[in-house]
Amino acid sequence: MAEQKEKVVLAYSGGLDTSCCIKWLQVENNLDVIAVVGDVGQEHEGLEKVKQKALKSGALECLVVDMRDTFANEYLAKALAANAMYENKYPLVSALSRPLISKHLVDAAHKFGAKYVAHGCTGKGNDQVRFEASITMLDPSIEILAPVREWDLHTRPEEIDWALEHGIEVPVTKASPYSIDDNLWGRAIECGTLEDPWAEPPADIYTMTADPVEAPDQPEYVELTFARGLPYMINGNQKSFLGVVYALNEIAGKHGYGRIDMIENRLVGVKSRECYEVPGGLALIQAHKALEDLVLEREVLHYKLGMEQAWATAVYNGQWFSPLKEAIDSFMVSTQRCLSGTVKLKFYKGSCTVVGRKSAYSLYDYALATYDKDDAFDHTAAKGFIQLQTLSTKTWAANRRQEGAPAELFDAEKQAGPLTKGKYEGVTSIGVKAVIEEAEAVLA
Repeated sequence: MAEQKEKVVLAYSGGLDTSCCIKWLQVENNLDVIAVVGDVGQEHEGLEKVKQKALKSGALECLVVDMRDTFANEYLAKALAANAMYENKYPLVSALSRPLISKHLVDAAHKFGAKYVAHGCTGKGNDQVRFEASITMLDPSIEILAPVREWDLHTRPEEIDWALEHGIEVPVTKASPYSIDDNLWGRAIECGTLEDPWAEPPADIYTMTADPVEAPDQPEYVELTFARGLPYMINGNQKSFLGVVYALNEIAGKHGYGRIDMIENRLVGVKSRECYEVPGGLALIQAHKALEDLVLEREVLHYKLGMEQAWATAVYNGQWFSPLKEAIDSFMVSTQRCLSGTVKLKFYKGSCTVVGRKSAYSLYDYALATYDKDDAFDHTAAKGFIQLQTLSTKTWAANRRQEGAPAELFDAEKQAGPLTKGKYEGVTSIGVKAVIEEAEAVLA
């Protein structure tokens, strides 16, 4: 009677790492592998081909799950409500798909009675945290395996050689060693020449966006209509949210909009150079913000900015299923109740500009805003407002002047040396001229 092996559910993409993981889990851990492939709108040659690759590599079973509608309606919709931009730059491409994939991994583990769940993340990336945190929050009893953290294949060329030795088909070569993760929200590209932060990204890394120089010479206008914070119409044509994302990816990408080249602060403490393409997502966030500017009350809008950063940071750090993130979601939902209206975007040569917005819930009052004869603003109220607004700082200024303290801590024009001490002990003042001279000396 054949030995009954333990089972492991593997998050499988068909890429280099997970292609090696199937064989590794069999050889090194003596496990039967059930692969789970999630369709979140990524580029692929066909998920059936990916499934056959997994089975050919020795997987006991391979589940292909179409997650696109759920991804759009339950994940991207929440990201849009939060205008999610980690470090105010990155619209969370990979971080948004990981919790959804994790949910299906846990479901598969329950279905097949698997003791383990595995992923193909490296030991210094963010995704390992996102997968493991999500899996743990969904079912703390599941044990997690991370082959890429354990094996002795230290470089991608070594990994490629190992794969070829074991008859594993891989989608990369040593000449094109980029690591790419993508979904319907966008693409994340790293490795290869991108690891030099001074090197301009090669043209071949981009697939969703045209080179802005070669984009159409005529601008294109797009009207997005929102209801309760979600777009449901483009230029008068009604679409599902998923359909809106696909359509805007095509329009924005055609005009070369949506590229990001940034230095990113990873959760594990490493600065990394990352390139992204998020044409539809960035355009949607820009339009969504413009509608919020028109509709949301000032204090709500100002407070929401901090909540947006907290939401983006939580999701970036793998806390999708955490109580904090779910609580922030409740706040976001309340801000979207009356967020209905239309925003007009102009795409041209790599840019996306908001050129119009309208809403029945607009708080913009022409009579209060105009400087024309229809002005209804009470100008006489301004004097008393300013007196009360500045009362605290006026009291502070009078006290400091009476005591002879300087009004400004730093007075660049009076600085002489590279580092001179200010009037008060413990205060270091740096003059502009001195800083330039010091920098020039270092560079020389």
